[in-house]
Amino acid sequence: MSNILHSQERGDVLAHVSGNLRRLRQSAGLSQIALATASGISRRMIIAVEAGDANISLSSLDKLAAAMGVGFVDLVRDPDRQSSSDINEVTWRGEGPESKGVLLGIAPAEQETQLWMWSLEAGDRYNAEPDPQGWHEMLVVTEGALTLVLSGEEKEYPAGSFAIYSSAQKYSYLNRSAGVTRFVRNVVS
Repeated sequence: MSNILHSQERGDVLAHVSGNLRRLRQSAGLSQIALATASGISRRMIIAVEAGDANISLSSLDKLAAAMGVGFVDLVRDPDRQSSSDINEVTWRGEGPESKGVLLGIAPAEQETQLWMWSLEAGDRYNAEPDPQGWHEMLVVTEGALTLVLSGEEKEYPAGSFAIYSSAQKYSYLNRSAGVTRFVRNVVS
């Protein structure tokens, strides 16, 4: 499963992305064409996201945010909760209904720190694109066993174990166990 947000999830994060993207783009004084040029994301995709009709990857949202000079969280958060560090939004869904990534909140860091709660059903996978240099992740497995793939190398982490690594590389989360795997994820930039 990829890191794609699906438009059928309008009840969660895409409900905010569409309006936030339009508002932030206009605040930055960018046309859709200018944003497409600055971000490397097609104008067609930007139009579809603003209309709430697109499937978009988390890394594409990162590119859009960077091109506007805002953070990823500014695109996904509920606009009525702008001053809060609590986000609590589903930002990724896998194949099964229990497979999801929930961005719980943020805290200040050099740029930003994100707190997530993830769950993967048996056999599900999340493939991430590399983050910029200097970004890191910290995971704590709370249930099941998580297989973490870093630059092609696999390692299994059972419940109660943790991993800290640079996310400026290709990485994936896999659940090879029979039940649901749950873990807490911190992203630090």
